Amino acid sequence: MKLNLQDIPRVKTITKEDFIKNYFKPQKPVVIEEFITDWPAYSKWSLDYIKEIAGDKTVPLYDDRPVDYKDGFNEPHAKMKMSEYVDLLKREPTKYRIFLWNVLKEVPQLQKDFKFPDFGLRLMKGLPMLFFGGRDSYTFMHYDIDLANIFHFHFEGKKQCILFDQKQNKHLYKIPHSLITREDIDFANPDFNKWPALKNAKGWVCNLNHGEVLYMPEGYWHYMRYLTPGFSMSLRAIARNPKNLGKAIYNVFIMRSIDNVMRRIKGQKWIDWKNQQAITNTNKYLTKS
Repeated sequence: MKLNLQDIPRVKTITKEDFIKNYFKPQKPVVIEEFITDWPAYSKWSLDYIKEIAGDKTVPLYDDRPVDYKDGFNEPHAKMKMSEYVDLLKREPTKYRIFLWNVLKEVPQLQKDFKFPDFGLRLMKGLPMLFFGGRDSYTFMHYDIDLANIFHFHFEGKKQCILFDQKQNKHLYKIPHSLITREDIDFANPDFNKWPALKNAKGWVCNLNHGEVLYMPEGYWHYMRYLTPGFSMSLRAIARNPKNLGKAIYNVFIMRSIDNVMRRIKGQKWIDWKNQQAITNTNKYLTKS
């Protein structure tokens, strides 16, 4: 048995008006296949090009180890020269990923290779972020702290993306005071005996290819698995829905602070309690359904 996922709709290209009407207003995801063919990045950006242009940069690396109470927010698990990292990606599977790597700050000349597209939303121009991963590396199922509208541009190879909207929270074993689900769930091949509520979750799936753009609506959960080595760039627009904007403000200024304080006070007991609560809270809904 597999997750209840439907294919994310695909269009070759799209006008601003059609995007707003058909995807932004109803908050539905879409893959746009040929939207950036006029960008220099479309033909230039590859792992080899990144190695050439940013090989001497030291980059932060993350793997899929469970959250530890001693870890700082977004604290890397390792560091490496970009040239060494690209060589590693091309040589063998690795769990090490790069995420939230700011293009403008780290390699300003890359900005010449792309434009900020007009989707009818005001994009945050200071935050173009790059994400890299090796074959079979993946992110935990999570949603972004600011519940932004995300445009995810993929380069080189293939990447699988599984999405859920916030209405599915009760089925996903969400960790309280956090933005992730249980880290021991394999969303590529879930164990429904261990995680039965996942059978009730309804989501979306796509495989992204080089040059394609995935629109993820506000607050959508996303799980990304690199089917081959590759990288992506995200551009984001602030949440427009007042409820989501309120959640974003709460997450940034209150939820994250509560979590940090409790980690300092309770240590690993806090992490263990949250993991157990994810099961307890989800099972409440399971018995009702």
